[in-house]
Amino acid sequence: MSSSGYLRYVALGDSHTEGVGDGDDVRGLRGWADRLAEQVARHNPGLLYANLAVRGRKAGQVRAEQLAPALAMRPDLATVVAGVNDVLRPSCDLDEVVGHVEAMFAALTAQGATVATLMFPDVGRITPLSRPIGHRVLALNARIREAADRHGVVVAETAAHAAATDPRLWSADRLHAGPLGHARIAAAVAQALGLPGSDDKWTLPLPAGTDISVWRAVGAELRWAGTFLGPWVGRRLRGRSSGDGRQAKRPVLLPVAASAGDTSPAV
Repeated sequence: MSSSGYLRYVALGDSHTEGVGDGDDVRGLRGWADRLAEQVARHNPGLLYANLAVRGRKAGQVRAEQLAPALAMRPDLATVVAGVNDVLRPSCDLDEVVGHVEAMFAALTAQGATVATLMFPDVGRITPLSRPIGHRVLALNARIREAADRHGVVVAETAAHAAATDPRLWSADRLHAGPLGHARIAAAVAQALGLPGSDDKWTLPLPAGTDISVWRAVGAELRWAGTFLGPWVGRRLRGRSSGDGRQAKRPVLLPVAASAGDTSPAV
């Protein structure tokens, strides 16, 4: 379906699609899916949009909790992004994870929706302490790409460019994109979908930054481990999730106010 025909957009996923890193729980989260909806609405003023994503959800939970409500809304555009929360765990079964993602691809495309997904960057290039799981992220990408090919799902190759791992695109926790990163993800998905006005500027590297010393880099890693990695491990050990007790921020289809222009940092 051409972008001129999109009437209902539903986003499924976890914290990345919820918008964590772009805003906060006091002012509200925006995120790449909201930004994409705004871009679609600029050419489709009647667009209705729902965002069912909830932070902390694994692929099986996204399927169990979000797929049926999404299908009931009969979207003609859907995005499905899930699996990172699975690969962060040592017991990750890629066959099972990708099976859940592919089931969502199959159900939504069978109903006639245009479905899009995106690739995850190598987290080991964002924070060295994450290097042990980098290979699992890349393997997840390859398997999701294969599933997408089988079902005609549009893939935004967001991991294929060096800019994707520039720390300036990421929030302080290094697990979620910051505002600039979310803006670039939205631009990547828009281009993959062929939306009017989309282009490849999102692939361009940021201006050269200031080099930091080895000691400052080590200090930054230690502060990150204490501030973010430690609490994350603690929740895992207690069987808790950042999404416990949370509901989707936009669980029903609502009109989208198309922005006249994006006021986020330049991409």
